[in-house]
Amino acid sequence: MSRQIFLDTETTGLEPRLGHRIIEVAGVEMVNRQLTGQYFHRYLNPDREIDAGAEAVHGISSTFLQDKPRFADIADDLIEFIDGAELVIHNASFDIGFLNHEMGLLGRPDITTWCTVLDSLKMARDLHPGQKNNLDALCRRYDIDNTNRTLHGALLDAELLASVYLGMTRGQDSLIMELPAETNPNQPRVNLARLTLKRIPPNAAELALHQQTLEAIQKESKGACLWLAQALQG
Repeated sequence: MSRQIFLDTETTGLEPRLGHRIIEVAGVEMVNRQLTGQYFHRYLNPDREIDAGAEAVHGISSTFLQDKPRFADIADDLIEFIDGAELVIHNASFDIGFLNHEMGLLGRPDITTWCTVLDSLKMARDLHPGQKNNLDALCRRYDIDNTNRTLHGALLDAELLASVYLGMTRGQDSLIMELPAETNPNQPRVNLARLTLKRIPPNAAELALHQQTLEAIQKESKGACLWLAQALQG
């Protein structure tokens, strides 16, 4: 049985070493590529103020969190939910860094003591190099409805990530499907070798944005952007 938890957090800021804390954590369960309907979702009182920039992203206020539990109150429930699963997280180093920080404040081992971690951002970058691979971009790429995502929210983002993951790994379905015992051997089979993929060339706006991205990488890398060098040679 393959059990995965698609997990996301929202925080008071960007850096746990500066005392920032988790204020929302959520995960949805998938078993054998099927969502089970089981989920974990908690808002948390961080006992500190929320950076204005962070609040602008997720819309969660300190006032809203005043009566919410602390991380210490929900740690055991979270561990029980993720125990033995593979966590799938977009930009995993960020969320795992915060989760490990919270566990450290409690004198407990890192969160990976109970689970393994798959970074879906790395997966997306491997599949779509040189393209935007944030969650909104991936939802557009895989035709996933994210119109309700006006602000970041851990539970909604975890659910969207599960759909994105299925889109990115759709070709793996054939590796885990088994023919039912009652399959008719005379049933016509689809000849996959005859199928062709539709090629959608980029439009002018997308090409211009791609060029801007390459030029930004060229500037940040002090002239070491290989993609731009190859484009100029071509």
